[in-house]
Amino acid sequence: MLKEREQRRHKISLLQSIFLAVVQGLTEFLPISSSGHLVFFQSLFGLKEPPIFFDVMLHLGTLLSVVVYFRKDIWGIIKGIASTLRRKEENREEAKLFLWIIMASIPTGLMGVFFKDWFESFFSKPKLVGGMLILTGLILWLTRWAKKEGKPIGRMGWLDAILIGIAQGVAIIPGISRSGATISTGLFSGLDRELSGKFSFLLSIPAILGATLLEFKGFDTVSGWENALIGSAVAFGVGILVLTPLIKIIKMGKMFNFSYYCCGMGILMIILV
Repeated sequence: MLKEREQRRHKISLLQSIFLAVVQGLTEFLPISSSGHLVFFQSLFGLKEPPIFFDVMLHLGTLLSVVVYFRKDIWGIIKGIASTLRRKEENREEAKLFLWIIMASIPTGLMGVFFKDWFESFFSKPKLVGGMLILTGLILWLTRWAKKEGKPIGRMGWLDAILIGIAQGVAIIPGISRSGATISTGLFSGLDRELSGKFSFLLSIPAILGATLLEFKGFDTVSGWENALIGSAVAFGVGILVLTPLIKIIKMGKMFNFSYYCCGMGILMIILV
């Protein structure tokens, strides 16, 4: 499968690099499916897949935006781990958050390893991806009935983490939004809005990093590194800009508004491609 994908890859222009970086930065975090949009633009405009190096750099750009945006939470987790190792009581909730991130990453990792090729076969089925976008929209619509006040981190359990991890694994399917699936599952599990959003984005760090490392299997060239670096910087900047209003939208319980876009885009994809 990797050889088939490589045959479709090509050196991309600076304009294409910036365009794809903006799409990546916008759709990686908004609950509208970055992979679904990739399939849409490739099918509609006949774009070929970008080189692996470029793809990796875009993901590293969005990964860095999460690390920078949630730097205080990540530092709290580090202090929580250190306190736990020293058997102190400080930062226990942060240490617990780290434990749930690890636990949620297990089903995601297993699904990525064993079902990645099957999930990625959907890339050649744009109409099916359109259907998945509509499903994402329906899931987002249901979040309007999620509880306003939910469980804080102290009351979050291992089952909540596992369910969110499974949702993230399913989101490997193009058209299923990773952030939409994980945040919605957190809300449906009774987690508080802010925690659902924070947990989803912190959970994306090992997920994006793991997916990036898997891509290195086909990493045989660094040609076009200039465009890749520019694309990475653009994806980072757009990611930072998107995260700030998105967190506010999640806290207000308005995430269901993205359902209209997902359903519309899904219908458009089914009709046009």
